[in-house]
Amino acid sequence: MAKNVAEVAAGARRNGNHKPKVGLKFERYFTPPGAHAYDLIEWERRTAAITSEKGQIIFEQKDVEVPRSWSQLAINVVAQKYFRGSPGSPERETSVREIVDRVVETLAAWGREGNYFATDEDAANWAEELRYLLVTQHASFNSPVWFNIGVPGRAQQGSACFINSVQDSMESILELVKTEGMLFKFGSGTGTNLSVLRSSKEQLSGGGTASGPVSFMKGYDSFAGSIKSGGTTRRAAKMVILNADHPDVMDFVRSKAEEEKKAWALIEAGYNVGFNVPGGAYDSVQFQNANHSVRVTDDYMRAVIDDKDWKTRAVVDGRTVDTYKARDLWRE
Repeated sequence: MAKNVAEVAAGARRNGNHKPKVGLKFERYFTPPGAHAYDLIEWERRTAAITSEKGQIIFEQKDVEVPRSWSQLAINVVAQKYFRGSPGSPERETSVREIVDRVVETLAAWGREGNYFATDEDAANWAEELRYLLVTQHASFNSPVWFNIGVPGRAQQGSACFINSVQDSMESILELVKTEGMLFKFGSGTGTNLSVLRSSKEQLSGGGTASGPVSFMKGYDSFAGSIKSGGTTRRAAKMVILNADHPDVMDFVRSKAEEEKKAWALIEAGYNVGFNVPGGAYDSVQFQNANHSVRVTDDYMRAVIDDKDWKTRAVVDGRTVDTYKARDLWRE
């Protein structure tokens, strides 16, 4: 009878075949041994402020502690986007030291708990080196790290990009709305290939005609525009993909251009041309919150090169739905 995993592992240890986990060792490179990264930096107090094109103050935080070498733009962005806590409250972060310590100390604690470091000294060396890299702007984390890591009550979500899937059912289509919304809430972006959804040229089991992915994209796009990414004024980041042989690919390719025509009609009628203006031209049309990309294959590219026909195929049964010149689709 075969031994279970625990017996095999125990036998390996008894026979000297078990290798204990060895943590990582770190030496000082940017910072001298025993020194604190912040002691190597000149600090000063400045005002972070962002104004509109008309000079109106959109954001302001005074007495922000920053490295003297930082530009005003860097200070404005970090204070507005990455400082946690309500402005003016005792919980509000006021120093670059605070956000760097929040992230570095949290990551170092996780590393110790997971036995990633050989010794506590290695963990301390790693932390000081990382602090130095961050405050001197040699490196930076993505936005979700600054938004979430080390902040009490927030999901410790540090990834910037998530690839999601969807199935050809109403339950799955609506579940994707929730999934994307929660990812946007904590500052991450999402991408989904919607080619599994039946096209607007195919029938439903109940006898009607399917809405098609471009129709559902309107809802996804609206939610992305409504949810402030990471709880800030940053828009959600979203990508939508459709395969080149999907029956709705031509509508997909033209979708942004068609909405652009509507936007310019509204601009000519007097609506505000600004992109982030509530009630403006671009706020009133669809598909302003996502990158639309067509997934092409080698077969399609060869058809373009050879000026051949390209067929789109039904999602359910694979029958030919439309036939285009491959180059015509390419030029759209």
